[in-house]
Amino acid sequence: MTEGNLMGHLGIRFTEIGDDYLVATMPVDHRTQQPFGLLHGGASVALAESMGSVGSHLCIDTARYYCVGLEINANHIRSVRSGLVKGIARPLHLGRRTQVWDIRIYDEQDRLVCISRLTLAVLAYQE
Repeated sequence: MTEGNLMGHLGIRFTEIGDDYLVATMPVDHRTQQPFGLLHGGASVALAESMGSVGSHLCIDTARYYCVGLEINANHIRSVRSGLVKGIARPLHLGRRTQVWDIRIYDEQDRLVCISRLTLAVLAYQE
């Protein structure tokens, strides 16, 4: 799912899928840093939205439904200059029409870097 799109370009890799969570990593390098050498806030948001979107896809009947993002917010807690960041995504609400996901991003020392919440719409394919 990550090749040939934004996730592949940013180096996002899904490393674990559990019953109620997803884990993915993203490098902090020239692709994801802002001009001052820090992890770009937009890259953190791209990781969060990617994780919530993949998670939402795993929770629906993909022959009948698809999910699209409605709203995302992020609080950037700590800066990161290099290495890998790890995101953990968990569903807060899995409804018939909407889903809400909590995504927390950590540095390699397990310090909180970013907290994000993603709301998605669950839409039916037109027959």
